[in-house]
Amino acid sequence: MVSPSNRVDARLAAVKMEACTAEHAPENEESRRAEFGSSSEADEEEICYLSGKPYFDIIIGKTHLDRPRGLYTPISMTQRLPRATIPAVLRHGGKTWNMSYCGDAARPRFDYKWKAFVADNNLKIGDGCVFELMEPDSKNAVFKVMIVRGDIPPELQALIDSRGKSEAVPIVID
Repeated sequence: MVSPSNRVDARLAAVKMEACTAEHAPENEESRRAEFGSSSEADEEEICYLSGKPYFDIIIGKTHLDRPRGLYTPISMTQRLPRATIPAVLRHGGKTWNMSYCGDAARPRFDYKWKAFVADNNLKIGDGCVFELMEPDSKNAVFKVMIVRGDIPPELQALIDSRGKSEAVPIVID
């Protein structure tokens, strides 16, 4: 059985912020299973390698979940996309979510339909998302999205929750 921490470690290794190219990826499903394990739970969210195309990443915070206007994109990505509103597609887990990329807004972003992606994928604070731009052109943008769950084991969550609630239990920063 693959432990939850091993699954998370495998996913984190798969989406390192260093651009992994196809030449570094396991050549086939059999070698991927040998490297990362073959648990059906581990296969629930397929491990994907970055293909060398432009990407950006976020760690989900409260504002990503509550922002009514959608998900703002970083300047490194907005420079690669048109300064116009175009159709955008997010792909994850064999499903697609259609929305608009508002490149002509004061702060370029995915529109309010981003919330459907959040809800359908049960994204929570602490989860990581990597958005890889697969098909950029002036008429649409297609992103492959990889999700790395940021679940904290319950035994550690209790410790985290207990810190900083009073002077008796401070948060210590070394």
